[in-house]
Amino acid sequence: MMIRKFYYGDIPEDAGTGSGSANTEVKSSKDWPLWEVFIRSKQGLDHKHVGSLHAADAEMAIENARDVYTRRMEGVSIWVVESQYIHASNPDDADSFYEPANDKVYRHPTFYQLPDELSHM
Repeated sequence: MMIRKFYYGDIPEDAGTGSGSANTEVKSSKDWPLWEVFIRSKQGLDHKHVGSLHAADAEMAIENARDVYTRRMEGVSIWVVESQYIHASNPDDADSFYEPANDKVYRHPTFYQLPDELSHM
C-alpha cells in the first residue's frame, strides 16, 4: 500500500465536497476566491491594504500573504478578508453620500470654544 503525502495547497485527486461522491469537481487554483491582504507594520499602527491574492481558504491566504508581503519582516499582524465580503461606497457618489454631515455644525471642531488655559490643543 502506497501512502501519498500531501503538502499544503495540494488537492487530492479523490477530494470531493463532502458528499462522498467521486464525481464531484474540485476547484482548481484559478477558481480559488480572491482575498484582500492587510498588514500592520508596527505595534500601535493601523493595518494597511497591501494587495490581493488567490487562496483556497483563510489559512492558506494568511500563509501566502506572509510569504508574499512580509518577506523582510516588515509586519507584526496580517488580516485577510475574502473580497466578496467587502462592500464599499462608490467614489462617484461621494458628494451626495457625505453631504448630510455638512449641515451638522456640532460635528466640526470650530463649533466648540476652548478655554484659554488649553494652549496645547
